[in-house]
This record gives sequence, structure tokens and C-alpha cells, in this order.
Amino acid sequence: MRHVLLAFLAALTGSLLPAQPASAETPVLVELFASQNCNACPKAHRTLKDVQAENGAKVLVLTWSVDYWDYLGAPDPMAIPAATERQAAYTDRFEIRAPYTPQSVYDGAMQCPATRKKAVVSNIQTRESATRPGKVEIVSTGNGQFSLDGHTPAPVEVHLVEFLDGSANPTAMVHPVTSTRKLGSWTGGRVSFGYACEASCAAIVQQPGHGEVYAVQRLN
Repeated sequence: MRHVLLAFLAALTGSLLPAQPASAETPVLVELFASQNCNACPKAHRTLKDVQAENGAKVLVLTWSVDYWDYLGAPDPMAIPAATERQAAYTDRFEIRAPYTPQSVYDGAMQCPATRKKAVVSNIQTRESATRPGKVEIVSTGNGQFSLDGHTPAPVEVHLVEFLDGSANPTAMVHPVTSTRKLGSWTGGRVSFGYACEASCAAIVQQPGHGEVYAVQRLN
């Protein structure tokens, strides 16, 4: 009788709790490092445009324009220092001799030339089946806020990335990044972050030092 009563009370309590917004499974983050002065980059843009269209919400492509090829022509108007810095960190992590374009990076864990569609698709499939460390949920709660919940093996960083999408994107690139900033660190549990975006934006939960991406989610 006691077990029946406890079960009834648990069900009643659960029914009185406010409904929590649903959170989608984290997509695979595909980062493209490119430049307008890179001859092979237009093909990479077309490849990743197809990949984004074919995979929908299962993939989030972000294009980072670097500035180190500016001496070859006109300065790239979409280039930002953060793109060059981010790629340099990946170059060190993957023990590549030098940064190159067009390079694609998958959840901060794999990389390949972005012109090779078979390799791009293979890396996405590998990351889709990979077991991510810990468990992280990113939930957009509206009014310029999102929450994190779950746990990770060690403290992680939370970054906000702004990018152009839809009619706001006049380029041939997929989601060109316009700015990024670190919102803080996270050690687990439910935490809320405030943000403001002039364009579209996404939250990225990543190991410090541009390590593996634990979760990413579009916020608007």
C-alpha cells in the first residue's frame, strides 16, 4: 500500500511541475575555414551548401573567413581575427604543419579538406555515431536567454557565435561568422546565460583551448 501511495504522489507531483521546453539533439558542428583569395574555396562553399541542405538540423555549418591570404588580392571583407586564431588553435591540436584553406573541422575532433565531399560526409557520419563526453543540453528559453543542463568530465567554455543566414546573407558562403565571444565557463548543472545577437547565433560548448565540441545549438 505504501508503494502505491508513493507512486501516486510522485505522479501527482510530476503533473504539477511546469513543462520544460524541449531541446533538440546536438547537431554536428562543421566549421569551414576559407578566404575569398583561395581558388579552391568556391568549390568548398558549394560542397558544404549541399551538405547543409541534405542534412538539415542534423548539421550546423559555420564559415570562418581568415585573413592570412589577403596579400594575394583585396582584403577579404568577411575576415575576422577570431577566425585566424581559431584555425591556428586547431592546426596545433591536429598537429598540422600549417593552416590551409579550405579546411573543414568536425566537432573540433576531426578535419579534412572541404572540397572532398566523400570525406566530409564520412566525418559527419563518424561524429553522428560518436559518444560525446558527458551529457549537455542547450535549451533556448526565449527573451535573449538559453540554459545549459547536464555534466561534463571537466570544466568547459561556452561561446556565442553570430553568423549571417537567409536573406541576411549576401554571400555564397554557408552561415559566414561575423563575431564570436566567450560567455563564460561551465562546470555542470543547470545554468542560464543571457545573450544579444544582431544576426543569427549559436551557442557552442567546447573543451578549453578549442578542444572537442560537446554541444552546439542554434538560438534563433
